[in-house]
Amino acid sequence: MTLPNNLLSHLDAVPQLLRDGVRRNLEDLHAKQDLSAVSAAIADRLPGLFACSVFAASVLIRKPDLLTEICDDSEPVAAVVENYPVCIQQRLESCQQLPPMKQALREFRHQEMLRLAWRDLAGLDDLDATLTGLSALADALVDAALKWLTLRHVERHGQPMDHAGQPIQLVVLGMGKLGGEELNFSSDIDLIFAYSEAGQTRGARPVSHEEYFRGLAQQVVQVLNEHTEHGFVFRVDTRLRPFGDSGPLVMHFSAMEQYYQTHGREWERYAWIKARPIAGDRREGARLLQALRPFIYRRYLDYSVYDSLRDMKAMIERETVRKGMQTNIKLGRGGIREIEFLAQVYQLIRGGQDRDLQARGLRQILVLLGERDLLPLEAVKELDEAYVFLRRLENRLQAYADRQTHDLPESDAQRAAMALAMGYDDWSALAGKTESIRETVYSHFSRVFGQQTAESNDVELQQIWLGDAEEAEALAGLAALGFSDTQGSLQGLTQLRESGRFQNLGEASSRRVNECVPLLIQAAAETRSPDMVLQRMLKLLAALAGRTTYVALLIENPTAVPQLARLCAASAWIAEEMVQHPVLLDSLLDPRILYSPPRRDELEQDLTRDLAQIEAQDLESLMDHVRRFKQVAVLRVAAADVSDAVPLMVVSDHLTEIAEVVLAQALRASQRQLLERHGRPLRADGSEAGFAVIAYGKTGGIELGYGSDLDLVFVHDGQTSG
Repeated sequence: MTLPNNLLSHLDAVPQLLRDGVRRNLEDLHAKQDLSAVSAAIADRLPGLFACSVFAASVLIRKPDLLTEICDDSEPVAAVVENYPVCIQQRLESCQQLPPMKQALREFRHQEMLRLAWRDLAGLDDLDATLTGLSALADALVDAALKWLTLRHVERHGQPMDHAGQPIQLVVLGMGKLGGEELNFSSDIDLIFAYSEAGQTRGARPVSHEEYFRGLAQQVVQVLNEHTEHGFVFRVDTRLRPFGDSGPLVMHFSAMEQYYQTHGREWERYAWIKARPIAGDRREGARLLQALRPFIYRRYLDYSVYDSLRDMKAMIERETVRKGMQTNIKLGRGGIREIEFLAQVYQLIRGGQDRDLQARGLRQILVLLGERDLLPLEAVKELDEAYVFLRRLENRLQAYADRQTHDLPESDAQRAAMALAMGYDDWSALAGKTESIRETVYSHFSRVFGQQTAESNDVELQQIWLGDAEEAEALAGLAALGFSDTQGSLQGLTQLRESGRFQNLGEASSRRVNECVPLLIQAAAETRSPDMVLQRMLKLLAALAGRTTYVALLIENPTAVPQLARLCAASAWIAEEMVQHPVLLDSLLDPRILYSPPRRDELEQDLTRDLAQIEAQDLESLMDHVRRFKQVAVLRVAAADVSDAVPLMVVSDHLTEIAEVVLAQALRASQRQLLERHGRPLRADGSEAGFAVIAYGKTGGIELGYGSDLDLVFVHDGQTSG
């Protein structure tokens, strides 16, 4: 059948290599649905859609009535996506048996995949809208399948109930890209199933909650995963659950909490960063995530994650080489996974202290890393651009044939299709841009994850520390570095190495300390008092030896150890403060911040931002944050003081401002607690009573020193009881 002119005129925009195939598919569609009457916008885009996606062509040829419905872009995609649950539910209302229910889910999936592919390839939606739409589609389909199956399951076994007699539902958690609302066109969906508590169903044929929810979860997976004559809904992967394939498919909350407390591994923390309740009882799912948050995000700065993520990356690299996957834009060099690692390493390190970094979206995290000065703004810009490019390319690779792939194509036809889909003149131009993007990603990845410890590989320093060198040789080596009390310095090293604290360290902790000590020796040697500085740093290391995250902080940050050496050289008090409060070590990472103490306005903004992430009723956590804030702020003043970065007369101003900001916050927290318990204090006339804090002595005179007490008097004008 001859194509109408409104389509023929647009075939010229399709690469010659693809033109015949596109023409045949358009003719097949035209035979079922008259294309001469389609709108100009559809006629303009349809040949390109067929060129870029054989999946879209096959769906439209099979269901030609979808053409005008799906390709109508008058309704915003957000409104369409929001309506997914209602639309699916309407389709399932008439499905009383399993086969028609499966068919309805698959047809809706294909319809909406077609819609999202059309909008993506036509440039109607940006990357975020496309990924969010795909994720919302998966959420709605999983939840619809679960609801339909739950009704039948309850009829068979009765309703599971909690100890208070309330119904219990299955909790479905989306992991990975689904959890982050960043799903691909043809991605697996990673799911974990859970339920709130153990027990037994209440019905004619009661079973344990474990049996009930296991059977229900198995049915959900089977319905979504099964390939029927109508295709599949989503490939489901459940291997991220506790104990992986060997573990139960579904667990109750207490068992899950116990697992992660006892057996949880570093890679599982990484996996749970994006976890999100997507179906079933979402409120209970949120409660489970809150309970597992201490496992995912440590309360301290956790630099130990560098090694675990390096190990994961090395394993992936070995696998890509073994399987010849160097053209894989997800797992290969400079691929999507490296951008994810770059963002998520900072989430795992700092997310326990900075709640904003617990966000699931990768692009949102990149922005925060720039705002927090954790990555240079130029790096953030380049990584974000690379992520957008690679994810668009990934989606279009998968939308081509509805196949999960991350490999650049080898056939000339698919290469031509990808060049057209990405807006490039030919494959050579697209391949060149892709390679350039991946090199940029790899360079940023290497800066963050490259081994930062070249100095620790100095054989001579290693031998001195480990006791492998003869004493005379060790003393000569220290003398050559500038140590004068070589005997005392060597003795300090020996005492630490042979101490029970060091001897009882595990293998991983010992390895980190062995990496760190040569860095300390070298840094001490570069100060004016190497022996004294080394002794102070060794005392700190002795206090840190069992807390590997702090040792990792020193190893992973090239500027941290020299900063530590300078501070130890300048002040015994600063050195002792860090021994007592290792959390202060984080302040060593950026000398621009360390030596420029903030004034009152900045202090108030920083403290307010930190405390905004804490629940108002959690007074203990709030005061922990306030104490840490005060310690870090004072350390910054001391560092600036000993380095002559601020005049002596201004030091007391800084210390007084810190005291006043902390005092004001303590007052607000106390008032909030008392108001909740006792209400507002009143004057005799019924108006709200006033309260004031008056400072005396050095506080009042703005003359505070590092060890000064606060001399305060509290006054009020409220009514007193008679």
